[in-house]
Amino acid sequence: MSERPAVDTLGYEQARDELVEVVRALEVGGLGLDESVALWERGEALARRCDEQLAGARERIETKLNEAESADS
Repeated sequence: MSERPAVDTLGYEQARDELVEVVRALEVGGLGLDESVALWERGEALARRCDEQLAGARERIETKLNEAESADS
């Protein structure tokens, strides 16, 4: 894999797409131990980033729903 951007700069779709690539590369195998470990670590970071992005989206939706409920009251 070529040089990749920092995980914390990626949006959800970018992180998800790269995570899919990482999983495929690990499943295919044929990598050295160091490269496999580096890919695994990158995959873990990408998965965390996806979780963070989803949690943020969930929080924004809940905030908007609460605002809408308050306005209706």
